[in-house]
Amino acid sequence: MTLEAAPRPVILVVDDTPDTLGFLTDALESEGYTALVATGGPQALALVERITPDLILLDAMMPVLDGFETCRRLKAGPIAHVPVIFMTALSDTEHIVRGLGAGGVDYVTKPIILGELFARLRVHLATAQATRSAQVALDTTGSFLIALTRAGTVVWATPQALQLLGAARLQDGAATPLHSAIPSLAEAAARGASNPVVVHGGADAPAVEFSFVGSAGAGEYLFRVRQHDPRRADEILAQRFALTAREAEVLLWIARGKANRDIGEILSLSPRTVNKHLETIFAKLGVENRASAAVLATRALDER
Repeated sequence: MTLEAAPRPVILVVDDTPDTLGFLTDALESEGYTALVATGGPQALALVERITPDLILLDAMMPVLDGFETCRRLKAGPIAHVPVIFMTALSDTEHIVRGLGAGGVDYVTKPIILGELFARLRVHLATAQATRSAQVALDTTGSFLIALTRAGTVVWATPQALQLLGAARLQDGAATPLHSAIPSLAEAAARGASNPVVVHGGADAPAVEFSFVGSAGAGEYLFRVRQHDPRRADEILAQRFALTAREAEVLLWIARGKANRDIGEILSLSPRTVNKHLETIFAKLGVENRASAAVLATRALDER
């Protein structure tokens, strides 16, 4: 049995100068890469709709659509994971920062030194491959993970997480429940909060819990997601504190900050019945007020 040779990495070169395209194409092919060429930003955007390169070498200054805007559009599409290295004759800090801010991972200055270029290619191709391998591992193990930017853009997500978000109708348009919940999620991430943030989906759709895991990169937050099930929380409280099913429901809504009147309306109970349940709950928990009961209930739910 023989192993098949690894496929040649595909490098897309985007430049409006024929001499540069010819020079880089010959150099890349001789080094074992497959070179694709595009003479401008629009051509590159059209090409990546048919072929996904492993890395993109992108000229910063081009007519019609410059490299910075081209990169932003590339990163907004399905090939956002493909690393982009800028090529520029401009070495001042402003343009370097602009290129990195547009989504580039690195830059090389013209005239290009091939030894330096190939070294950078090897590093970024290896990093991209490791990232893809990790992503495949997460996908195949059934992990429910999602990475979001501070602005609420989904950087990436496992198929399981996307399926859950779709079922909860959290991704249809800009004014979605997920978009509205971004400030709360960003605050939880900034504080490193362990308490999940519950985002309620569309009508008759399940709510989703977002639990902060860590930072996935500059300005990116990684969350574990799962379907929120209040009945599961009721069962935990009932088992933990030896409560009846109804008492557990009342305690759950206390932990969520609801007043007695609200609890009565939610559970179709009279105010007097809610008060009677509270007396029993306080006695079983060994507390004297609703604030203490809420603290104990929250702790119990955090430990699940």
